[in-house]
Amino acid sequence: MPPKSSSRAWDALTPPLSECSLDAVASMGFTRMTPVQASAIPLFMQHKDVVVEAVTGSGKTLSFLIPILEKLLRLDQPLKKHHVGAIVISPTRELASQIHQVLLSLLEFHPASAAALKPAEDGAPRAKTSSSTLKVVPQLLLGGGTSPAEDLKLFLKNSPNVLVSTPGRLLELLSSPHVHCPQASFEMLVLDEADRLLDLGFKDDLQKILGRLPKQRRTGLFSASISEAVDQIVRLGLRNPVKIAVKVRGAGVEEKRTPASLQMTYLTTPPLHKYAILKHILSNVQPTPQKTIFFVSTCSSVDYLATILPIILGDEYVLVPLHGKHQANVRQKNFNRFITSTTPSILLTTDVAARGLDIPSVDLVVQIDPPSDPKTFIHRCGRAGRAGRRGLSIVLIHPGREEDYVSFLEIRKTPVAPYNLPEFTDEQATAATDKVRKAVLKDRAMHDKGQKAFVSWLRSYSKHQASSIFRVADLDWEALGKAWGLLKLPKMPEARSFEGDRTLGIKLDWSNYTYKDKQQEKRRKEAMAEAANGQGTEQGPNKRRATESVAWSQKTEERDKKFKKREFNKARKEKERWEQLPEDQKQKALETERMLEEIRAKNEQQRLLDQASKAEEANGDSEFKGFD
Repeated sequence: MPPKSSSRAWDALTPPLSECSLDAVASMGFTRMTPVQASAIPLFMQHKDVVVEAVTGSGKTLSFLIPILEKLLRLDQPLKKHHVGAIVISPTRELASQIHQVLLSLLEFHPASAAALKPAEDGAPRAKTSSSTLKVVPQLLLGGGTSPAEDLKLFLKNSPNVLVSTPGRLLELLSSPHVHCPQASFEMLVLDEADRLLDLGFKDDLQKILGRLPKQRRTGLFSASISEAVDQIVRLGLRNPVKIAVKVRGAGVEEKRTPASLQMTYLTTPPLHKYAILKHILSNVQPTPQKTIFFVSTCSSVDYLATILPIILGDEYVLVPLHGKHQANVRQKNFNRFITSTTPSILLTTDVAARGLDIPSVDLVVQIDPPSDPKTFIHRCGRAGRAGRRGLSIVLIHPGREEDYVSFLEIRKTPVAPYNLPEFTDEQATAATDKVRKAVLKDRAMHDKGQKAFVSWLRSYSKHQASSIFRVADLDWEALGKAWGLLKLPKMPEARSFEGDRTLGIKLDWSNYTYKDKQQEKRRKEAMAEAANGQGTEQGPNKRRATESVAWSQKTEERDKKFKKREFNKARKEKERWEQLPEDQKQKALETERMLEEIRAKNEQQRLLDQASKAEEANGDSEFKGFD
């Protein structure tokens, strides 16, 4: 729990911060520490492992960056070349970039570190600093933007002592013999949004990373929600950790898991209003939100809604799509576009943007799809109302059974209040969706996107952890199809029981329904011609044809070819890796291999002797039985 002392002044910390760090936090406008900072920084700067659970927007990033900075700048002597002193692991590239940027802002006030970083900023010649000068040099490691070889080359050139990374790329760098994390040098490991790291399936990578780091270290786990999965890492990687839980009091004595400045609400909307009501919400929020985030459940939904929401919302807002399947450069470009936008803008995204991101001036969060994982709810809401700023969060739910979600959230100490909105009629919703359907009729590509998005959304809905609340059987298929702007319902096993109008009131000559893109339309016509000649069926250019029946022997042959190709590629990569090893490493590897061969030979010899001995015993028994 936070210290009982009422003082949360930065200069009241024990041990005290350096003058440079005090100047840095003052320049950021932080006059006092937040409760989580006052609790975590003193413990982490000392010899304590910490598990920190605090509401979103409470200042967790500085809670681990300042101790890392202070510890590395107070060493008796600088770290050796290519030795790492601290590592920060983040689940997403956006969050890792943000942490790295905050660290650079802190280092601007530390002269030696700023001088060491100067060439990376403006290309000027490296400022000369003494090799005995204590400095912090960070490196950001992200998959997709650069190759592992480029990251290693930069590591060897700059010799960073703090790594900020996503798990996969960090493991690749630590696998290099040139990167050293010995017990004498390595100080701190931080897992930011630790529960999310495990939810995304990084557990194996984390285990391997922990295996490459010394056990005698300080480790910090930071998140707004510590789950049971994190407890497993606590047992494996931490020694006698101190748990710091900083919570917010509600109106009574109950605890809340979100900031007090954040107003969390829900809005009951009929299925037909699902997307049409978004403009109505934006128009009635006062003052007009400058930055808004729309959360949906799937990447395909983002792709499709990015084409239809501008039709509903008009030209008043800049809509920026973002999801995890975008290429690295597209994600970075779109994220920066949203952050730097000076006009009212909306980030349309999945849960890739739900964790830890400190996006300035987010006024409104609308959860169009309630998250399938209830823990994610508070993280989504927390993109608004950060650092004491007022924020509003609205989650959309359908009338009926879904209204039980309100009670479900209250039990999880995340109460939501009803949001009062002027009446929005079915006629208004129908007018908005009719505009969308007219646009879809002009381009078959939009129809294909809509079909794919609707199926992916439904599959996500069917896997909701609160399955007794979000039931596929209760969905209004016809109203939802119209809300999505679909021209017909896709064929899905879940919709077998639907006996209504699958065409959703649209009469269309599908053979003359064309693509705007000439190449796509050309492929569609070719597919139609093949179907007319009995060579296939009219499937559209983006759909797979049904697989033809082939002989079992032919399938086996194809499988053998694929296996041989994989083995060849594996051998080639092993050869390349071997050629890159230094001679001393090669000698050690050869010696180890010889020892292993000797052990295998001895084991095989022993196995044969044991086998022969058992055979003799069996023969003796049979002879004895025959004599008897």
